[in-house]
Amino acid sequence: MKTELTTQNKIFNEVKKFSSQHTYVFSFFALLFIAVLINKNFLSYSYLSTLILQSTIKGIIALGMTLVIISGQIDLSVGSITALVSGLGVVVLNTTENMLVMLLFCMVFGLFLGTINGLLVTKGRIAPFIVTLATLSAFRSIIVQLGQGGPFNVSENVYQSFRLIAVGTIFKIPNLAIIFVIVTAIVYVVMEKTKFGRYIYAVGSNEKAASLAGINVIRIKTLCFSITGLLTGISAFLLASRLTSITAPNAGVSFELDAIAAVAIGGTSMNGGRGRIIGTFLGIIMLQMIEGILIAAKIPPFLTGLVKGVIIILAVLLQSKKEKS
Repeated sequence: MKTELTTQNKIFNEVKKFSSQHTYVFSFFALLFIAVLINKNFLSYSYLSTLILQSTIKGIIALGMTLVIISGQIDLSVGSITALVSGLGVVVLNTTENMLVMLLFCMVFGLFLGTINGLLVTKGRIAPFIVTLATLSAFRSIIVQLGQGGPFNVSENVYQSFRLIAVGTIFKIPNLAIIFVIVTAIVYVVMEKTKFGRYIYAVGSNEKAASLAGINVIRIKTLCFSITGLLTGISAFLLASRLTSITAPNAGVSFELDAIAAVAIGGTSMNGGRGRIIGTFLGIIMLQMIEGILIAAKIPPFLTGLVKGVIIILAVLLQSKKEKS
């Protein structure tokens, strides 16, 4: 009898531990249930395809944001980086008519802009919030000035083939869904299976202890910004493919809010040191599900920002309670 009780207690404790560490899983299925109740077509192929299309571009940015936040930092400039990289990326595409060249440009330029943020934070010893708030404004101003307020349009010579990247399918699976899963898998392996990933967690948990343990804190924090810039560059490429016209003042607006919201919903601690890539993957999908639920419930679209703000606050409150307990 005692053995049975002990076994039951172990099972109960394991379930409790799992539920406390993976609340995003339960939240995902709860939202899925609500979404199906409100919209019977939610699980249809067309609706799920649209959900993935809306999730991928912001989701890849959110993966980078996860690294930054786990390391104890923040990046508010990702939306402006998206606009700057995608706009100039279209110029490169129109000039070379080579999509691979454009992709490489977007990745390298995004990496460069992210590294600027990282060096200003680490070498310049300026708070991440201040640095990225400044570059948010600066990068947006640059692309607006370069475009003179007008759009960056993909030329007719490459329009069809370039657009196919974002809207095409492979075996009826959207290309963007495949790309999102592949990028998520790569970032997951980096965070969970490599020394670099462990260092990020260590720096976010206790920067001084990490430094005493021989970890190059400056390099790790800078690389987190650099990788975020790289991933944002990939998203900029995909955004240009989907829209085929980049309007400088509007492209990427509020992407930073969506990325932060996805990271928070996915269970990453806003204080750093804890978080999961899979949580962010589900977090951005949940964010899009929430928007779909609001639309189906005929709630005014201008209230979406309010809902996202409330979600971030609630997620952070729940995390703070867990950390105190």
